[in-house]
Amino acid sequence: MLANKKIDAVIVVMLAAALIFTGIFMFAPDLLGITAAATEPEYLAKMFDKEKITEIEIEADAEDWQEMLDNATAEEYISCNITINGEKYYNVGIRPKGNSSLSTVAAMSDSDRYSFKIKMDEYVDGQNYYGLSKFVVNNMQGDATYMKEYLSYDMFEFLGVNTPAYAFADITVNGEEWGFYLAVEAVEREWAERTYGSDYGQLYKPESMDMGGGAPDGQRNFGEMPDNFNGEMPNDFDGAMPEDFNGGAPDFGGGNPADGGEMPEFGGAAGEAPETGGEFTPPEGGGFADFGSSGGGADLVYTDDEIESYSQIFDNAVFGDNKSSDKKRVIKALKVLNTSEDESEIEEYIDTDEVLRYFAVNTVLVNLDSYVSSFKHNYYLYEEDGVLQIIPWDLNLSFAGFQVEDASEAVNFPIDTPVMSGIELEERPLIGKLLENENYKNIYHEYINTLVTEYFDSGYFENKVNELTELISDYVAGDQSAFYSYEQFETAVETLKEFGRLRAESLNGQLDGSVPATHSEQLENPEALVSADNIDISDMGTQGGGSMNREFGERENGGFGGHMMRSNVNN
Repeated sequence: MLANKKIDAVIVVMLAAALIFTGIFMFAPDLLGITAAATEPEYLAKMFDKEKITEIEIEADAEDWQEMLDNATAEEYISCNITINGEKYYNVGIRPKGNSSLSTVAAMSDSDRYSFKIKMDEYVDGQNYYGLSKFVVNNMQGDATYMKEYLSYDMFEFLGVNTPAYAFADITVNGEEWGFYLAVEAVEREWAERTYGSDYGQLYKPESMDMGGGAPDGQRNFGEMPDNFNGEMPNDFDGAMPEDFNGGAPDFGGGNPADGGEMPEFGGAAGEAPETGGEFTPPEGGGFADFGSSGGGADLVYTDDEIESYSQIFDNAVFGDNKSSDKKRVIKALKVLNTSEDESEIEEYIDTDEVLRYFAVNTVLVNLDSYVSSFKHNYYLYEEDGVLQIIPWDLNLSFAGFQVEDASEAVNFPIDTPVMSGIELEERPLIGKLLENENYKNIYHEYINTLVTEYFDSGYFENKVNELTELISDYVAGDQSAFYSYEQFETAVETLKEFGRLRAESLNGQLDGSVPATHSEQLENPEALVSADNIDISDMGTQGGGSMNREFGERENGGFGGHMMRSNVNN
């Protein structure tokens, strides 16, 4: 009898322990050292199979479609039916999106090839594509290779940086060929859950009120083109350039000029935009004015503890449900980043390994339309438990497609001052403060070396370019709304491969000290730079480029199928 009682007691204790363990496992797994596992949603295989081309068919009322295109800068949704790889969905939201790419196309007289945001649940609550409620399709503007953004995300993934999913997409509208695009997963809740698990943190997309670029829906007055934007300069713009702006990209010496880099002449009174009655002509060299350090997103410089001082971050909260405590955690992290020299303290607030990986890739890519320019945008800031990460976005102007004047400047872009010329490193503390620390600088160099040896020197990069060329060539050849001809695409791909070879050579030299690794040292020792006389970086595409002065061979309508003028799109 006594033995039975002891057995019963043991069973009770074991059951109680099991119940306690189960409760902790279900409701507080972190106490057991278990974190919520990120799941792989079905839409990744269904839409973002990188070995295939996603087929997207859009059906919309012809008048609604035309009105949306005519008022593209308002970025207003219309309803459409959409078929993705043979599966049809009804009453889906679609609208133009973008920043410079949107305004560039809006100023053209011969193209409506906008990038689009597609929202599955805009009109039907809960509607999704295998778990995905929102994605974008990017129009390849400024990219004659058709693969700069794809390769950029690939490189970030290669080094272990979290990215959105992506795949090439062929798009038709009302039964007519529209264009060959890149489909990209929206960096929102579905992305956060698959990346960080169900208990994910907060996400921000720093932008200013007068910059575009895809802020969360419902917040476009802060993150995208204002609804009343009609192609003219804002009322408070006096027409003057910043005092230190000379109209050109910085002079690095050596190499072949891409096309110049000067601003176009404004024929009207101060404050008026140039006439755009015909084809839009951007600044030569593909660049746009760099309107000083006050524009764009957020530099992540700590100013004070007031939430209102960081509106360019907090007004662009992706999830829209962040509290004051969430914002204060970000401010605390920025304060430590900007003021502390203690590695252990910095690492309590900054995911230094992730940030260094991000900037290693960004530097190798010469991706200047990002945090490192005066626009300081095109990135997401992720915060979880007070720790910050940076997430890449909008990479079509990587490979020196943004405000880089010549090939030498691009190939030799310095790894130890990886910011746009005219920006001081301390003005971008997320990388500047880390590079002040020799340990972090060495880690950053190690990651760059990894990319040089394993991504470029190994043959991976050239093989990837060749694989993608084989995958997309027929689609590029048939792209009736293309910004570039097929012949320009072929030239661009060869230039891209040579750029990769030369960039790796310069990076090797900068790492071993034979090539100067800062802006100032390069200016003082131009003879030590890797020669890039054999390439013209504008062949790969630059900001605002590709839609003018094209050579289209046998294509009709200057390479734009008649459907691009919308006059013959039928419902």
